[in-house]
Amino acid sequence: MDARETYKRVFQLLREHHDFFSRCIPLIASENVTSPAVREALISDFGHRYAEGWPGERVYAGCRYIDEVEIIAIELAKEIFRAEFVDVRPISGVCANLVMYTAFTEPGDRIMALSIPDGGHISMARKGLWGTAGAVHGLRVQYFEYDDENLNIDIDATIKKIRRLEGEGKHIKLYLLGASVFPFPHPVKEISEIAAEYGAKVAYDAAHVAGLIGAGLFQDPLREGADCVQMSTHKTLFGPQRGMILSWERYAERLKRALFPANVSNHHLHTLAGLAVALCEFKEFGRAYARQVVRNAKALGQALYERGFKVLGESLGFTESHVLLVDVVDTPLRNGFRVEKTLEKAGIIVNRNLLPYDVKKGRHYREPGGIRLGVSEVTRLGMKETEMEEIAEFMKRAVIDGENPENISREVEEFRKEYQHCHYCFERAVEAYRYIKLR
Repeated sequence: MDARETYKRVFQLLREHHDFFSRCIPLIASENVTSPAVREALISDFGHRYAEGWPGERVYAGCRYIDEVEIIAIELAKEIFRAEFVDVRPISGVCANLVMYTAFTEPGDRIMALSIPDGGHISMARKGLWGTAGAVHGLRVQYFEYDDENLNIDIDATIKKIRRLEGEGKHIKLYLLGASVFPFPHPVKEISEIAAEYGAKVAYDAAHVAGLIGAGLFQDPLREGADCVQMSTHKTLFGPQRGMILSWERYAERLKRALFPANVSNHHLHTLAGLAVALCEFKEFGRAYARQVVRNAKALGQALYERGFKVLGESLGFTESHVLLVDVVDTPLRNGFRVEKTLEKAGIIVNRNLLPYDVKKGRHYREPGGIRLGVSEVTRLGMKETEMEEIAEFMKRAVIDGENPENISREVEEFRKEYQHCHYCFERAVEAYRYIKLR
């Protein structure tokens, strides 16, 4: 490959990507867009530096300003989440989960979490699936019993399972709540009560709902009994892509050691700076943003339902978070893979997703029965309930009516022209997807 031509090609692709997303409707539940202020922090000199250890205890020199920014991020997160202890050094949500496993379990211990078809994340999965819990930390994973209709843990059946396992001498050391498909609050209080009965710890993966929790919505896992809360910082919490841990002061030293030196060396200081900026924004605007996220998710669920989509959780209002799960088996496209690809051609970005009952029906993750939708990013762009109606109509025309998706994409592009800036931030001088050239 010619180095100069390849160099040019990389920048061409970056520009094309920015242009593509400026014309699409982004509905990936695990994504969001950062403000221009966060983007400024991301290109700072912090990205060239190292700062191993805790602020004030670094093993590198030159960290005086880095330490201060990190302390600001910690104090903001403590205030937003009402946490006694916060560690902002995890570089991702998976990293935060691995730190938690290291702090509270040993290889060979048993944990209980959600299975992937029921919404669990790969970081919670067994070794046979190359999940972080099993393959990296050597944990034996049991699964919560699940209520397919209510899209939540079946607490009565789970308690029966726990008592049976404990009676067989199969002690559960840790219960991990939270999910990648997380429409309704989990029974933290009930799980915490039975965990205490058997001397176990309770953790909560808040990656998807961190912003809702920080805004005082959804639920409050620390007050409901969780020992530790792990998260990524770029979904309903609109920061850069990294992780964070919340806990109680009694676990502080254990968690700090489990992070450094056990799991993280340098902790990607440019994204740390971006997180500090995003937490400032969230303290100022987070409650209004989170409320609109939930309103938009409910509105999109209702609009899709009225147009013939099988949106799960209808009897419960579809969702209490940012996420919706849609069964597309009865549509003309028949599976989530085809729906995902068709909607992308129409300029609507979603992801295929296993439904809780897919595996029982012989379906595979490559061609699952569902799609997952999230409204975090479109809400950040200033969209509200009325726009959810328009999005649902675009989706109906592409998936149910069978219109040419490329024709729809032109209408989507026109629709998007009104939504090019980040909202819920201090400045909006630069468009959300504007490519910024420094060369």
